Amino acid sequence: MFAFTPNVSVPAQDIPVPAQARGSGLRADFVAGAVIPVGVLPQGLTLSPGGARAYVANRGSNTVSVIDTVTDTVTATIPTGAGPSFVAISPDGTRGYVVVADDGLVSVLDTATNAILTNIPVGAGPAMAAVTPDGTRVYVTQQAGTTVSVIDTATDTVTDTIPVGAGGTGVVITPDGTRAYVALFSGSVGVIDTATNTVTASLTAGDVPILLALTPDGTRLYVTNAGSSTVSVIDTATNAVTATIGVSAQPRFLAVSPDGAHVYVANSSPDTVSVIDTATHTVVENIGVGDGPTGLAVFPDGTRAYVGNSNAGTVGVLATTVIPDQGSTAGRATVTVTGHHLANATAVRFGTAQAAITANTDTSLTVTGPAGSGVVPVTVTTPGGTGTLGTFYYVPPPALTGISPASGPVAGSDQEIVITGRNLAGAIDVYFGATRAVIQSVSDGQVTVRAAGAPGPGGVAVTVTTAGGRAQGLTYTYVSPSTITDVSPNTGPTSGGTVVTITGSNLAATDQVTFNGTTAPFEVISDTTLSATSPPSGAAGPVDVMVSGPAGTSTGPFTYVDGPEI
Repeated sequence: MFAFTPNVSVPAQDIPVPAQARGSGLRADFVAGAVIPVGVLPQGLTLSPGGARAYVANRGSNTVSVIDTVTDTVTATIPTGAGPSFVAISPDGTRGYVVVADDGLVSVLDTATNAILTNIPVGAGPAMAAVTPDGTRVYVTQQAGTTVSVIDTATDTVTDTIPVGAGGTGVVITPDGTRAYVALFSGSVGVIDTATNTVTASLTAGDVPILLALTPDGTRLYVTNAGSSTVSVIDTATNAVTATIGVSAQPRFLAVSPDGAHVYVANSSPDTVSVIDTATHTVVENIGVGDGPTGLAVFPDGTRAYVGNSNAGTVGVLATTVIPDQGSTAGRATVTVTGHHLANATAVRFGTAQAAITANTDTSLTVTGPAGSGVVPVTVTTPGGTGTLGTFYYVPPPALTGISPASGPVAGSDQEIVITGRNLAGAIDVYFGATRAVIQSVSDGQVTVRAAGAPGPGGVAVTVTTAGGRAQGLTYTYVSPSTITDVSPNTGPTSGGTVVTITGSNLAATDQVTFNGTTAPFEVISDTTLSATSPPSGAAGPVDVMVSGPAGTSTGPFTYVDGPEI
């Protein structure tokens, strides 16, 4: 069964997350001291209405952790059945609905006493739940099946079962309660009319859609696609996909900021959170977090986010008061500053340099950052005084020094490609020509990616974008698969030494020739011709001649024959 977390066999220790090197200084991505040990393999993470508490489903230790968000400490650990994956909280905050995936249950939690009141069977492999805005029903997806269960919260019983298709994972309900959206990792998003509990539409998203988030006004739906490492944007008025945004490898939970300006996406493979600007549909920042980020929730005032790190068994508190909080030394970045009592701001400064204010409300400012260097405080001046709202990190431009391997198949490949250079931490995008590569891991000295397919063979420029700018100067070569049309002569003695001519196509990039798995010396004559010498064989008979290169392998026939005997 598909899981929200990366595949791990041994739980990691509960350890704090170190500061990440960024540009000219050390950046601590988490609020100081706010790395909270929870249980094993935390998955779904939910805030109570108002944000006073966070509930974390620890799938590996069969518990739910309750975090006091004022002190950022665990105040209760609640035993559950096997494999809790998510906790949905009622609109009034009095009940939690714990999805117990491995036992096929939803457990009803009294949030005042932290006691489990009852268990409701819902079928094999439930994944997530969502409560209607009026609190009367809970919709539960079934990852191991093909239905969504509807629970009546007055009786704590399943009153309806809705066929939706295979692999239901994420579920959200519109603010007016009229529709439920269900992500089906078989490839679509189902739309349920909650008045009739029938599926009214099936939307095509990306490859393996798994989790969902709605804007506060319900006008847009964001879908993480684990197979393509993208986020689909769906207009809920037309049910049409209006944009597809590339993020990093293995995106999991996502959350929309209260003002709808940003979407935060937990990328479990490179241990980052991507920040999407919803106006431009672009990633403006990749923030390093803990090991295996999976669960994610944004605080109601938009000033911080809680990130569940599955492999580390921790929850980190991420400051979101300055987004993005890093940019080029040349300035010109569009930055959102979030806080309270910001109306009528007269000045925003990055260190001593003044930023240009372009938009202003009581809870947020949009500014154009000035040029600068190093790590500087961001201060806001209003008629009530001046306060520090966060930190901005000026990042020097990146530079590229190498790529390995430097070629691969036109169809793309799962092989990891390592790009080396300087000032690469926080890499936002990597492109091979016009093709986006998916970021697997990042450090200051290298970025590891996987290359998607290209329109055709040939060399293309490699482009890496960070907050500090763009770097080029390297080439990646897409290679078409080789073919073998003839091996001549196609027989030879078992003693080896037969010089054969291999003809075909796309042979110039050949890096190995084997006879029945034994490496043979070879020479590239042209893109259509190789010369190779057969190695000795322990037995007579037909074998495969295999030509290997960046685009894969191809084979041709050769037969070993016994030599004459006396």
